[in-house]
Amino acid sequence: MDALSRLIRLARLRGGVDVRCLIAGRYTLDNPAEGTGRSPFHLLLSGECTLELPDRHLDLRAGDMVLLPRGTAHRMRVRGARDATDVERRDAGSYELLGNDPAAGSGTVDLFCGHYTWGPGPGQILMGMLPEVVHVPLGAVPDGPLGPLSAFMRGEAAAAGQGTEAILDALCDVLLTMALRHTPGLGAAVWLASAQDVVRSVTEAVLGDPAGDWGIERLAALNAMSRATFIRHFARETGMNAGEFVTRLRMLLAADLLTGTDRPVGAVAAAVGYASESAFGRAFRTSTGITPAKLRRSARERER
Repeated sequence: MDALSRLIRLARLRGGVDVRCLIAGRYTLDNPAEGTGRSPFHLLLSGECTLELPDRHLDLRAGDMVLLPRGTAHRMRVRGARDATDVERRDAGSYELLGNDPAAGSGTVDLFCGHYTWGPGPGQILMGMLPEVVHVPLGAVPDGPLGPLSAFMRGEAAAAGQGTEAILDALCDVLLTMALRHTPGLGAAVWLASAQDVVRSVTEAVLGDPAGDWGIERLAALNAMSRATFIRHFARETGMNAGEFVTRLRMLLAADLLTGTDRPVGAVAAAVGYASESAFGRAFRTSTGITPAKLRRSARERER
């Protein structure tokens, strides 16, 4: 299994569509801050709108997806020549439909608004490794997937038949993986989908042997680079140093073991490269904000 697929599965993220907006004219949708464990996303299928955050604005065009891993409060401002009138919200079965003429489908903007949920542990760590906003212009990807995917989502949403909710949820999961695979530019998120050998090789090596001795010298040798060259490449591609990156991968795997198995904390610590349970506990708390024991209890309480 490739590294991205494994990370997505470890995180146990679950997506779903909350609202589909079909709006002709100017309109504003306010989105309050989400609680822990919920990250909103927006997929713009047609038209133009602007994502407004306290510190920045992002202009979105058809084919753009934005994910807010921290659940930051934001506003979606739909553009138009005049104010939208008679905008109504109604139940469409598996989601809500917001529009000023939804029956006729006359909206100039077609926007899916949804969320990803994640429990304490792997999902929390993965979302914590992403920037505050992930903006992916999927429509600009050559021979990209948005055309057929959006057509499928539109068709399924319009049909609103038996199983529509399950199908849309599954497509949201596909959408997230595609978005991370095509994340452009540099920064803290690009490592997830990096085509650079220096990042991919480190990710696959650590996931394959988390208890291994992954010091800078060994990681540099793995990539046939000098220490200085490796450090420079790795920082540029991931936005963090190699030691921090390895630790986060180990903590993600540890969180999966803590929430998915009954292995003692000491055994989990050893499995991800820590000889001392106390050292592991400190590293885990630094990465997640909670102790291994508390994470395990929280996960079990959620299952009841």
